[in-house]
Amino acid sequence: MVVQLGAARLTDEQIAPLREGVRGTVISPGEDGYDNARRVWNGMIDRHPALIVQCAGVADVMAAVRFAADHELPIAVRGGGHNVAGTAVADGALVVDLSRMKGVRIDPVSRTAWVEGGVTWAELDHETQAFGLATTGGTVSMTGVGGLTLGGGIGWLMRAHGLACDNLLAADVVTVDGQLRTASATEHADLFWGLRGGGGNFGVVTAFTFRLHPVPSTIMAGPIFYPLAAGRDVLRMYRDVAPTLPDEAICHFGMLTSPEGVQMVALLPAYIGSLEDGAEALKPLRGFGSPAADLLGPMPYQAVQQMFDAGFPSGVRNYWKAGLLQSLDDEAIDGLIERFAGTPSPRNLVLIEQLGAAVGRQAAGDTAFAHRSAPYNAIIAAAWDDPGDDGANIAWARSLWAGLEPSSPGGVYVNYLGTADLEGSNRIRAAYGPNYERLVELKRAYDPENRFRSNQNIAPTA
Repeated sequence: MVVQLGAARLTDEQIAPLREGVRGTVISPGEDGYDNARRVWNGMIDRHPALIVQCAGVADVMAAVRFAADHELPIAVRGGGHNVAGTAVADGALVVDLSRMKGVRIDPVSRTAWVEGGVTWAELDHETQAFGLATTGGTVSMTGVGGLTLGGGIGWLMRAHGLACDNLLAADVVTVDGQLRTASATEHADLFWGLRGGGGNFGVVTAFTFRLHPVPSTIMAGPIFYPLAAGRDVLRMYRDVAPTLPDEAICHFGMLTSPEGVQMVALLPAYIGSLEDGAEALKPLRGFGSPAADLLGPMPYQAVQQMFDAGFPSGVRNYWKAGLLQSLDDEAIDGLIERFAGTPSPRNLVLIEQLGAAVGRQAAGDTAFAHRSAPYNAIIAAAWDDPGDDGANIAWARSLWAGLEPSSPGGVYVNYLGTADLEGSNRIRAAYGPNYERLVELKRAYDPENRFRSNQNIAPTA
């Protein structure tokens, strides 16, 4: 068999040494399992990699990266595969698939976790909660630990304990030369800086070491639902009350359609601490108006981490618009409620995430993730089944964002950024903000040929 790679061609004889040299599995186009292995969370992504290497360990990753260099292949890296831009796969690329690398080791004494690159947040939470510990993780539990952390890492614990990248202590990285390096505050500190918000631009991270924090197995959390007709008043109340919450408390605001077809808004609070303190801290959010359902109460922490899973099913077509928000003025609120009412798909969601507190206590240049001052992050998540509905749903998401954009300082969370063909290169620059030029220099140092370009790419040229 001959594998076509753009202008290049690889034969079975050329691929054979890689198959023989890894413990994992090498899958070529046309082989059993290829279509399943190239499938990712976003159903809009239909890409055809040249090879997929399902790695069993670090040695496999090193071999795959060296093979890609020898044959001048771009490299895509798959952890959880739960990225709206679908960067885990790329046409004509060699995919380094880490999904079999599931090792987790918890040290409850030092409160640290060593985590391999194929682990999801549900899997890490399962291990850390056995010791009453956790670190900031994503709001959808199927998300890979690696991709979320490398992009910054927004999660329920961030106001109390910072972003996922703020809790990263070290990373094992296979760089473009096929060598394994450890990046930390004391080793390859420049690379360590770039990994904390610079995405997958600098190599394959095979393992992460995180700082853990005491987090009770049960916390005060849960949604408070209101009919959409009350949305303006609820969102104005949220805007006024959320900034007064203590660091241990967080509250997001959501818009959704119920399984019964009813459009709703929701307050989504959580308190990282005792149930008694949580009940007191979240009092200002309760008793407002006439909720359709108040589900705020004791909830297992792992259930909080999985609360959004049903809203983001695998295989559905997805398009997101997102950005940081500096404020929520009355005009933006009115427009958001009005435009949501015209949603073309019952799967479509809006989420305004509360930042601040520990997130904002680091300077923009302390990590590659630069967006430290904005109090909110907005995500407009359009999701639908029929390809014929692409245009209507994409237009709807863009319309909602257009109403919020005047409230944005211009930045965007890189993990919520869509494909470059739909978003444009300026949005990629906005994702890295004032750290972009420094990241370009780092890219020149660690990946001058831009082999790692299946990501929100930082080209090694200005």
